[in-house]
Amino acid sequence: SKLRGASVLMSVLSTIRVPKPGDRVHKDECALSFSSPDNEGGLYVCMNSFLGFGSQYVDRHHARTGQRAYLHITRTQFHHEHLISSNLFLLIYLQSLKVSLSMAGIMAADSVSHTLQVQQWDGEVRQESRHAADLKQLDNGVKIPPSGWRCDVCDLQENIWMNLTDGKVLCGRRYFDGTGGNNHALLHFQQTGYPLAVKLGTITPGGADVYSYDEDDMVLDSKLPEHLAHFGINMMTMEKTERTMTELEIAVNQRVGEWEVIQESGTTLRPLFGPGLTGMKNLGNSCYLNSVMQVLFTVPDFQSKLWYIVRCVVMSALFVYHRAKLGYGLLSGEYCKPAPDPGDENDASEPRGDQIGIAPQMFKALVGRGHPEFSTNRQQDAQEFLLHFINMVERNCRSGANPSEAFRFLVEERIVCQESQKAKYTQRVDYMVQLPVPMDQATNTDLQEAERRREEGDSAAPTVRAQIPFTACMAALSEPEILTDFWSSAVQAKTTATKTTRFASFPDHLVIQIKKFTFGLDWVPKKLDVSIDVPDTLDLSGLRATGQQPGEELLPEVAPPSLVTPDVEVKGILGYHAPVLDDSTVSQLCEMGFPLEACKKAVYYTGNTGIDAAMNWIMGHMDDPDFSAPLVLPGCSSGPGTTPTESVSEEHLATIVSMGFSRDQATKALRATSNVLDRAVDWIFSHLDDLESMDVSEGGRSAAESEGRDPPPGPRVRDGPGKYELFAFVSHMGTSTMCGHYVCHIKKDQQWVIFNDQKVCASEKPPKDLGYLYFYRRVAE
Repeated sequence: SKLRGASVLMSVLSTIRVPKPGDRVHKDECALSFSSPDNEGGLYVCMNSFLGFGSQYVDRHHARTGQRAYLHITRTQFHHEHLISSNLFLLIYLQSLKVSLSMAGIMAADSVSHTLQVQQWDGEVRQESRHAADLKQLDNGVKIPPSGWRCDVCDLQENIWMNLTDGKVLCGRRYFDGTGGNNHALLHFQQTGYPLAVKLGTITPGGADVYSYDEDDMVLDSKLPEHLAHFGINMMTMEKTERTMTELEIAVNQRVGEWEVIQESGTTLRPLFGPGLTGMKNLGNSCYLNSVMQVLFTVPDFQSKLWYIVRCVVMSALFVYHRAKLGYGLLSGEYCKPAPDPGDENDASEPRGDQIGIAPQMFKALVGRGHPEFSTNRQQDAQEFLLHFINMVERNCRSGANPSEAFRFLVEERIVCQESQKAKYTQRVDYMVQLPVPMDQATNTDLQEAERRREEGDSAAPTVRAQIPFTACMAALSEPEILTDFWSSAVQAKTTATKTTRFASFPDHLVIQIKKFTFGLDWVPKKLDVSIDVPDTLDLSGLRATGQQPGEELLPEVAPPSLVTPDVEVKGILGYHAPVLDDSTVSQLCEMGFPLEACKKAVYYTGNTGIDAAMNWIMGHMDDPDFSAPLVLPGCSSGPGTTPTESVSEEHLATIVSMGFSRDQATKALRATSNVLDRAVDWIFSHLDDLESMDVSEGGRSAAESEGRDPPPGPRVRDGPGKYELFAFVSHMGTSTMCGHYVCHIKKDQQWVIFNDQKVCASEKPPKDLGYLYFYRRVAE
């Protein structure tokens, strides 16, 4: 019995790890939900994988992995201070030096979300200081202790900097809100001219914050270890005890992100709580993401995929999983509890709508990964993020139900050559209607008077918001566009043509963007200050495309020039010359749902002339019997032949099988994604609908492929009546997409609700005339 107990204890100890530099410690957010140390029950951090789990999931993780040691972290708020407590949670309790080191390491480590914030923060890229290479350092005998620093002038113990020339230890600058220091380090530079200072408390083996007063910027010092050693500081033994300047920037920005700038003035907002009424924390300029995702998860197509979360396991990099996790967090009602009362600063009689809410840190990191804009903490355009997110949905839902189909529709463009009167019809896929704003159609006469006074230099001229009729915007959208440089295949020359745009199909949910953001004459981005009487109901039936008219002649199709030319041909592995295809265009077409081989042919037969020409080719050849057949070049074998079965990594196979999938399913996923594990995991979770019926043979081909059946060509679009009702809109406050704040209003059970990050309240006066993105749903006839 004692030997068995000792054996169990040793096996538990063998699984406990001490965090090392580079380990990702998830101590802010549960991997399977939005539980955090702030929630009831706290967070349990696995002392082997360093993944965090809420109380409802820790037993499940233990049952699946056998892990027994978890660090239980809870955080409570008392008089504006967060008190963090931690306890060892073991199915078998034990104590050892290794356990103590692991606990201390987890608590001291920066959390993954904190690390991501610092990595994503778009601060200035620091340059090497021009003073670093030849910095003068005085031999004055000054030695600086490794801790316990105070300002030599005022005894301040925070925001302490050491001058790298004379070793003087002084406090930093005073911030705009009165905090920080008393400017003694700056005054010392002004008196001595010694340029560089390092912030004590930020020194680690990896670097430190160095400021150049002469260059007035944060800088790099490649000789920092040498400069610190001059004053007795061993950089390799130092630990960070204060926030870096980047971390301070993030903290300031998050305070700004809590503005309650878009409120309904003159009304008392009643806080709301319950399923579908969960607020989202602002992670620093993340209000654009919060507003868009709140609206999307009111669409039934996005709600219906939440069952994924039941079948997913600990997958910290899966788009489908994190989308489902976010949806469950918003819709379940588990996280919409009121935030703790901050104390006596707020009037107790004033209702507060702030919630604990959820912090979508992992989700934001995933959807922004690799994107030049959404991977940063800068403010973004909500419309661009919506399209980016839909694009990710398209990539990850290649089979089965695809929620983005709710917004997908076909646009028909009719071009009429004015010289021959012959027409050309093309179709393209779209997800959003971009509505122009004809400023010359403003109905308020005081607008022109105010503009005249400003042009004359009258500083007292009032700011007047232009009032634009919605009907004028729709007229600008539907009126024919004049093309002055159109090449007509009928007359074999450039001439004038008219282009008319209509709906070839009407989606279940229609998104309308008001094109408020534009460029001034100096090419500086600006926002149009307009009020538009957007209607609650919309009938677009009159904009239905009619196709070719009786007796109407079509412009002749002219074969494009040959793609294979001496300057672009590439020798193929079989000895023939293969064309160079525009991979970008091929990828865009594939993401719309077209078969890969059809996309290649579209790009080839349109001579690499762009996405529009390739899309037109696809629309005109979708009914061809060989539409999905491989591209066959002149002089090449027409048979696809056979290719050797590609071997897959046994390690990757074992990883996917450990998630609960069969070996055949794992094999198919790896072969479909060129044996790349991350892509294979994404692929298998985006094909869950097909897994039960997936009959995979030894050759890695499904039964449908073995029988030669092709997937249905072309993007799937839904169609129905063009009558809609407004159910949500996203509003923006600020002068451009690069700054400001977003909120959204959503109609729930005939009641408008305002979602302003963590604040969720009943809306009394929804500002429907000031929206940026409007969301309509089809009205059933």
